[in-house]
Amino acid sequence: MRTTRVTRRRFLARSLAAAGALGGVPLPARPLLAADNTVPPSNRVTLGCIGLGIQGTQNMRTFLGHPEVRVLAVCDVHETQRHQARDLVNTFYENSDCTAHRDFRELLARPDIDAVLIATPDHWHALIGAAAARQRKHMYMEKPVGWSFTAAHALEKAVREAGVAFQFGTQQRSSSNFRFACELVRNGRVGQLQRILVGVPGSVCSCPPQPVEPVPKELDYDLWLGPAPLAPYCHQRCRPYSQKEGWSVWYGILDYCLGMIANWGVHHLDIAQWGNNTELSGPVEIEGRGVFPPNLLTDAAIRWQVENRYANGVTLTHMDDATSQGHARQVAGHGHGVMFQGTEGWVHVDRQKLETHPAALLKSTIRDDEVRLFKSDNHHHNFISAVKGQTRTAAPIDVAVRTDTLCNLQHIAVRLQRKLRWDPVNERFLQDDEANALLDRPMRAPWKL
Repeated sequence: MRTTRVTRRRFLARSLAAAGALGGVPLPARPLLAADNTVPPSNRVTLGCIGLGIQGTQNMRTFLGHPEVRVLAVCDVHETQRHQARDLVNTFYENSDCTAHRDFRELLARPDIDAVLIATPDHWHALIGAAAARQRKHMYMEKPVGWSFTAAHALEKAVREAGVAFQFGTQQRSSSNFRFACELVRNGRVGQLQRILVGVPGSVCSCPPQPVEPVPKELDYDLWLGPAPLAPYCHQRCRPYSQKEGWSVWYGILDYCLGMIANWGVHHLDIAQWGNNTELSGPVEIEGRGVFPPNLLTDAAIRWQVENRYANGVTLTHMDDATSQGHARQVAGHGHGVMFQGTEGWVHVDRQKLETHPAALLKSTIRDDEVRLFKSDNHHHNFISAVKGQTRTAAPIDVAVRTDTLCNLQHIAVRLQRKLRWDPVNERFLQDDEANALLDRPMRAPWKL
């Protein structure tokens, strides 16, 4: 590794000539804000982007449109992806200042970078996040934290000790519909909350076993695997998303994530916790059933239904869409999304709509003396404001880890298929060594937290 000592002020000074270019080049994607060259370089947040698949690139494009952000570096183990991202940034700024890195440690070691975007496959999230915290980098991390309960808590400890801003990629917290739905519930507009139904997509990909293939020169496969078990290379195992081939297959491989039970579940489970006022707690009982596909490369659960009971008496049912459509329709006609059911009505919210019963609830006004939840209208803007010390993040590390924990509990319950008792204060299963062992998983040497 070669590190060049360049101060942030000197680095930005070299880019001053390009400061007005923001208004001259159209954004590669829909802009977050119109370009604004009145922001002096010294007040911009310098950003490095780690992981440039479909989600990472989309996030990077959004940050490019923010006048208070300057993307300085990109990183990906796929040479094609990192070069495409570098060229996209340099084309946007009309210069050649953005550099491309293969190893995230090189990027994190740069003193001229304030914050990082982490959008790698899930098994890397906690490790890269902890390394970023040690380098005092603020971070916007795509969800979920990922691999295990233990890794998530190690990340939380590192973020707290470093005192850096952390934004989880649960962007629904910056949506007015989701916030208003939770405010209606928290203020008793549906009466006493009794039940929450959460429906999310099941498996998005299915892949049979693949023949062993030679590793392409453009990929650092060992670094892609990182802490995951050593496995023979095949194209499907770690290919990025493409329009031709569809979603990345690793989304359904348990060596790298928990499948859609967490990759999609984390979004709606987060909202369920928010509306239940348990975002820093969790259930006390969990019991689940599910289907794991046999003899496939993709081995994550494709169907599941998990029943959670909280100490306040509320029950939360988390289901894949195929299950939730039938289940929820028996109650109120809704499957995908989050439904809060109370003694006097219900609220259903997803990314397309907000519905209530009675319908008049939609016209409710939350008074100043009632519960008013933290307001953010833009997840990326909110993160940059938090980096500058102007506000807190909408999805901070403590909330992120509790939501991530709930995802892990769902997965463990489906694996064991029996009732589990959970202590949300001490965060351990009660009298269940087998379940507690599943809260952690080993990392391949030399990687460790």
